[in-house]
Amino acid sequence: MNAGAARFVLVTGGTRRLGSAIAGRLRADGWRVITSSSRPGAGADIVADLSADGAADGLYKAAQALAGGRLDAIVNNAALFRAPAQALRNVNLRAPSELMQFAMEDGLRVVNILDTRVLNSGATALDAYGESKALLRDATMLLARKSTPSFRVNAVAPGPVLAPEGVHEKAGRLLAARPTPEDVAAAVAFLLDTPSVTGVILPVDAGQHLLNG
Repeated sequence: MNAGAARFVLVTGGTRRLGSAIAGRLRADGWRVITSSSRPGAGADIVADLSADGAADGLYKAAQALAGGRLDAIVNNAALFRAPAQALRNVNLRAPSELMQFAMEDGLRVVNILDTRVLNSGATALDAYGESKALLRDATMLLARKSTPSFRVNAVAPGPVLAPEGVHEKAGRLLAARPTPEDVAAAVAFLLDTPSVTGVILPVDAGQHLLNG
């Protein structure tokens, strides 16, 4: 890409909560951010229900069209915490995996948003949400082995940043300052902008992945 050329990034679920923080940080860093949401009134650039079959393909084509065919990166942030099993799996695993494949074919950068619980080998059995994030972790590392100078894939694993809506849970033991949405966004920005980094899962969890491992 020529110096000074516009950089386009798709942030799924990019209008609310962590997604909003990520989109805001990337805009501040000079990215042209394209957001998606499943909610028609959320103010996203693209409305896409990633629980539906074929949604990832349609979203990718729409994002490329908005970018003039020059999409540079994808942040797979959209997620479901509580939902019917198939919908949860489609949003948390199938859609980001398909978007990673498109990114590999076109030489884009990818950052997936995981969860620190999938890094802790001593954790209790994962629920459906955790299982989907664990499988996305595995897909991230598998595809990272196919990295090129233009295609890279990494992940951020947030800890107790924002509890899912309607869920009240304690942060648990922390070894450092409690992470913020801005911390997660900074980690995403670092991974997108560092050409030599691929196949990395960066915990932003105040050291929780080190506990009970």
